[in-house]
Amino acid sequence: MSDDDSEITGSDEVEVDGANGFSGNFENADLGDEESNQGLFDDLLSGEPIFENKEVLRPSYTPHELPHRSDQINKMATILVAALRGETPSNILIYGKTGTGKTASAKFVSKELESTSQKYSVPCDVEYINCEVTDTQYRVLAQLANKFIEKNEARIDERIDELQSLLDDLEAYDRAIDVDASSDDPDDRTASDPFDFVSEDEVDGDAETSTGTDTGPQSGDSPLEKGGSGDRTDSSSETEPAALENAADGPGVSGDGAADPTPDHPLASTPFDDRDEIEARITELRDDKDSFEEVPMTGWPTDRVYSVFFDAVDYDERVVVIMLDEIDKLVEKSGDDTLYNLSRMNSELENSRVSIIGISNDLKFTDFLDPRVKSSLGEEEIVFPPYDANQLRDILEHRSEVAFKGGALSGDVIPLCAAFAAQEHGDARRALDLLRTAGELAERSQSETIVEEHVRQAQDKIELDRVVEVVRTLPTQSKLVLFAIILLEKNGVHSINTGEVFNIYKRLCEEIDADVLTQRRVTDLISELDMLGIVNAVVVSKGRYGRTKEISLSVPLEETEAVLLSDSRLSDIDDVQPFVQARFEN
Repeated sequence: MSDDDSEITGSDEVEVDGANGFSGNFENADLGDEESNQGLFDDLLSGEPIFENKEVLRPSYTPHELPHRSDQINKMATILVAALRGETPSNILIYGKTGTGKTASAKFVSKELESTSQKYSVPCDVEYINCEVTDTQYRVLAQLANKFIEKNEARIDERIDELQSLLDDLEAYDRAIDVDASSDDPDDRTASDPFDFVSEDEVDGDAETSTGTDTGPQSGDSPLEKGGSGDRTDSSSETEPAALENAADGPGVSGDGAADPTPDHPLASTPFDDRDEIEARITELRDDKDSFEEVPMTGWPTDRVYSVFFDAVDYDERVVVIMLDEIDKLVEKSGDDTLYNLSRMNSELENSRVSIIGISNDLKFTDFLDPRVKSSLGEEEIVFPPYDANQLRDILEHRSEVAFKGGALSGDVIPLCAAFAAQEHGDARRALDLLRTAGELAERSQSETIVEEHVRQAQDKIELDRVVEVVRTLPTQSKLVLFAIILLEKNGVHSINTGEVFNIYKRLCEEIDADVLTQRRVTDLISELDMLGIVNAVVVSKGRYGRTKEISLSVPLEETEAVLLSDSRLSDIDDVQPFVQARFEN
């Protein structure tokens, strides 16, 4: 080996890796090169982050302040304040389009209600249900039942802990009484002996004159040991202060030696008279907890689920506010039976009271309710109007102060986000999504500032995401019609008419063994795609040949086709070219 080979340069030295235990020297390894040490995420982390707290820009975040919604919030508060007085609040229906602050305001008021109820020790519970997810009577009742069972179990545990602590205090008190009693022995007096106030001369005099006749308390013959009554039969007791008798008894002990709930006694301010009653109450609470049965998400009769929910709610004395978001989805899917049961249960409850807050985007959903449900449910109505551009700008500025680091926004970003969102019925949720997505795009490009271009890119991205979600959730027949339009456009066909779409659609149905709808029904499906903004269908006149629809795609072709092919049924189509050619043959 040459001298050059035996030399170890600084770049060849390898330190011990504590995590992996490797150490040694590797020839030809240039570990000093920073790029060789760069991991997958190192470059991404090298840039300065733009966000301080991205979560405040998400719809799930409930802010501490809601600009331009004080009137609606105050109206809700004046209705729900009855719960803090132990009364039943009126039911509330909240209306408004998407992104007008309905859910955020209701959650804000509910949060304040719960915190105030704890402050004043008023039992009040608020439960939130999203009926777009929990959309059947069974699931709503089961979810509510399980939530209240969980709350009841937590309160039972708290009460058992309090009672156990009370037993511990009682045991400590009894031990203290025993210590006081043993310290009363005149042969073993200490500085704390209650008889120490008797002068030494009296004690000496008693000792000298005591020749067998009892003239005072002797060892083993204290007032407490004689029964704890403190009654002195010796005539000399009449000349002693009353404190002697009380000190001999000890605090909280009655004249007959039994536990007396005096202010110093642990049971003084409780409904219990002795230890046995406390232990019996603990046993009763544990039995109650064991009797609770969690409701499965399927499998029980609905009336049994309602019964469990009813018992769980009525277990404690409290006011319950049930918030049903997207309540119109529940009515659309399951009818109004759930609302009927919830709105009528107060007449049967003994301990608790229930109030309902319904939140809906549909102003007319109550038209489909039973008149009895409608009258009891809609006792109070609150409408949330759309935000205008200036109000959206205030909301974005309020959130951006917390969401972004200082200087991360250029001056035209927030006004542009507000303008885009104001075009779509004043949707604050859309405005927040735009601002958050623009920040994410700027961060990915390692830009230090969010500019107008990032907002425009975010607008395009959100629109594409919306289209993808709409296309993905289309029924199979609508997907086939859309796929036919895409195939025609891919092959250079413009101004597509309904007949051409129908011909390709029939071949696609045959390929995947799907039912073929009539041409009239396919025309209806094209109109539905037009309403969704996926295609553009315009009726044009062909003179004496009548009228027809000219159809064109309104969404990105490649991305839409990729979404369609992600469907397992459509992905089975291997070669679509012959079907397009069939259009010219026909």
